Amino acid sequence: MSDTAPAENAKRITQRGLWFEEFELGAIYEHRPGRTITEADNVLFTTQTMNTQALHLDAAYAAGSAFGERLVNSMFTLSTMIGLSVAQLTQGTIVANLGFSEVSFPKPLFHGDTLYVETKILDKRESKSRPGEGIVTLEHTGRNQHGDVVGIAVRQTLVQKRPTT
Repeated sequence: MSDTAPAENAKRITQRGLWFEEFELGAIYEHRPGRTITEADNVLFTTQTMNTQALHLDAAYAAGSAFGERLVNSMFTLSTMIGLSVAQLTQGTIVANLGFSEVSFPKPLFHGDTLYVETKILDKRESKSRPGEGIVTLEHTGRNQHGDVVGIAVRQTLVQKRPTT
């Protein structure tokens, strides 16, 4: 066996999200790296979702708006906020996204901004109807590279409990 070949009995660690029992109330998870949003990201997402809002697509129109430039589509901001949390919190352990109770965008994102996200665990309880699963309430907060809050989303997820095997 060479020095670069893995040992057959080496411990294997698979990246995954947290089991229900591992979520700690009040804990804040910082998701890194951040994601720098490009013009291509924004235009692709906006056109794929049939959103014809000129504030996202028309540079001349947006230049005359209160913001003076095109805005990143807020649904892209929301999707990216959730996506940045997956590897650390829910990869392979989530059963379902149950819904959002709050979503807000206090400030816009612009092309070239970097989105950083943190998630606070607000609540968790065992499911009454689905043994082996629990409901976790997450509050995702997105900030740009200056620390300005650009998005907040509270969502409920159904998460697997740790397997008993």
